[in-house]
Amino acid sequence: MSKEEKIIQAAIEVFREKGIEKTKVSDIVKAAGIAQGTFYLYFPSRLSVMPAIAKNMVERIIATLDEGISSHKPFEQQLEEVVEMVFLITKDYGDIVALIYAGIAQTEHLKEWENIYAPYYDWMSHFLLSGQQQGMIRDSIDPTRSAKLMIGLIESAAEQIYLFDDSKDETMKLLKLELIDFLSHALGLRHP
Repeated sequence: MSKEEKIIQAAIEVFREKGIEKTKVSDIVKAAGIAQGTFYLYFPSRLSVMPAIAKNMVERIIATLDEGISSHKPFEQQLEEVVEMVFLITKDYGDIVALIYAGIAQTEHLKEWENIYAPYYDWMSHFLLSGQQQGMIRDSIDPTRSAKLMIGLIESAAEQIYLFDDSKDETMKLLKLELIDFLSHALGLRHP
């Protein structure tokens, strides 16, 4: 693991434990086992590490989708798997997601959000393009624009359940079913 990766992982741990406001650079470097000057070679402030944490999270999302989506299954089932994977990531890393939103919103790095999310948008765009090429979703949607809408909708639904609501498992299942139904209609999903 590189020094930068150590800093990012340590920052995640310390921010999770202490919160954004109480975390100091000295806490991060102590957890990373590096000198404070080394931190400043990579990041000018404690909050400047937030985009790197967000990028790390996007990489984790894409890896989870790559591993969790069965390429041999019909597009309809893959769509369900996409929803399931995003919900799972939000459940497992909800505190990091909330941390990223809070940390980036407090900095000038908010404008970097689109660049950070670009690989995720690309992944979803390719997923939708594949559905179009298979004749499973309507040709009239633009995969690039629709990818952003789809990610926003799925993430928002997952965050509602895991970050803002104390919903029961049954409520979560119903929300996922409604979300999949909504996406199916929006995409014009054709059933084989």
